[in-house]
Amino acid sequence: MNKKILIIDDDLDMCRMLDRFFSRHNFDVTFTASGKKGIEELEKNHPDVVLCDFRLTDTDGKELLVKIKSMIPNLPVIIITGYSDIKTAVEVMKHGAFDYVTKPLLPEEILATINKAIDAATRQGDAHTNEQPDAPLLPIYKRKVNTSKYIFGDSEQFKQILEQMDLVAPTNYSVIISGESGSGKEAIAQEIHARSKRNNAPFIAIDCGVLSNELAASELFGHEKGSFTGAANQKIGSMELANGGTVFLDEISNLSYDIQASLLRVVQERKLRRVGGIKDIDLDIRIIVASNDRLADAAKKGRFREDLFYRFNEFSINVPPLRERKNDILTFAHFFLEQSNEELNKNVKGFLPEVENIFKAYG
Repeated sequence: MNKKILIIDDDLDMCRMLDRFFSRHNFDVTFTASGKKGIEELEKNHPDVVLCDFRLTDTDGKELLVKIKSMIPNLPVIIITGYSDIKTAVEVMKHGAFDYVTKPLLPEEILATINKAIDAATRQGDAHTNEQPDAPLLPIYKRKVNTSKYIFGDSEQFKQILEQMDLVAPTNYSVIISGESGSGKEAIAQEIHARSKRNNAPFIAIDCGVLSNELAASELFGHEKGSFTGAANQKIGSMELANGGTVFLDEISNLSYDIQASLLRVVQERKLRRVGGIKDIDLDIRIIVASNDRLADAAKKGRFREDLFYRFNEFSINVPPLRERKNDILTFAHFFLEQSNEELNKNVKGFLPEVENIFKAYG
């Protein structure tokens, strides 16, 4: 039985061209020129995949995407955009798009993306069909131990974060990572660095929450010998040490307004001057910042410089707490159990169902 494609695009010539192309590849194609008609066709024809333009006459692709995903969460949606910048891609990926393609369209490329989307949806359906919740636990020693420093979850929320990381890692965009303490912001920053072209250069993390106002300038920018009382030697700051690599500024909102002003110059000009110095030092760094608070709110309330916020906000990732992605809880639990078995030379095989339920019920 042929797979069904629904195309929502107000460029009817494009729709007809894609209709002819996909029909030759044994797809049943329906196309419509508006978001409203697209929803009607969705309810009537139950397609296997949707190909949707980002800009439509009666709505935009993001709004339509959200509506489609609320109706059929597992239906893969591919967005067509004439704006190939990363921000458009991130918008649609954040809202659950399977992928995006940019104009001018290459039919073979779209075909490959559609086949990939349908295969992924089929595998997901098979996985749900074959679930066996009462299956016995495998002994821990038969599992492959994860030897990396960090693990990431298997929840849909975290899969979207991983997709966002893949999108932004190859660029030099500054990134704001928001989330509660312990949600994994530094792990994400390190992973973005590891997936970037800077991965052979330093990654330096700075906890701005523990820096006093007096020490912050010296720690970030360095100082010259004798520049203040106690400056017995020259100090190279963290940003200079990270030259060529990535600086991660955790709890960025704790920096004083004066330090934020100095940081703004670094971000704008990619130059710094050590405390007490007389010459500028060129910098080639990527800056990733993190905050427990939403920086946008802090900027509106005057607790964080608005101009600095906009410099950092080229790309943002929000990390939901573990209680909002409960599917990740047992992933982490089994990982920590594997670590404990290795460290203590034990072979604890798993958790009782009652224990798993207690884990999932924690606030």
